[in-house]
Amino acid sequence: QVRLVESGGGLVQAGGSLRLSCAASRSISRINAMNWYRQAPGKQRELVATITSGGSTNYADSVKGRFTISRDNAKNTVYLQMNSLKPEDTAVYSCNARGYSLDSWGQGTQVTVSS
Repeated sequence: QVRLVESGGGLVQAGGSLRLSCAASRSISRINAMNWYRQAPGKQRELVATITSGGSTNYADSVKGRFTISRDNAKNTVYLQMNSLKPEDTAVYSCNARGYSLDSWGQGTQVTVSS
């Protein structure tokens, strides 16, 4: 397993930006997929973005063109750059590491977008 710690959440006005970080306790270079999920009150958890060990990325339709996921293997950190934020982006954002026999989660960070 790997311990994940998210940071960077906060309160921002609509149209603003935030960058979330997910720091891992060990190397992430060979982890198959690093994911960002979010969960808003009363809603199901949603997969927001994925980056694979090979660098391929995938995004939910709701965030395409606004969010960018990246990874810095030297720092064992995954980022989620969020631009043009909307009130509907308000949620707890959680980092997830998934691979063979691996499914680890961070504690989450709150993102609140005011209108």
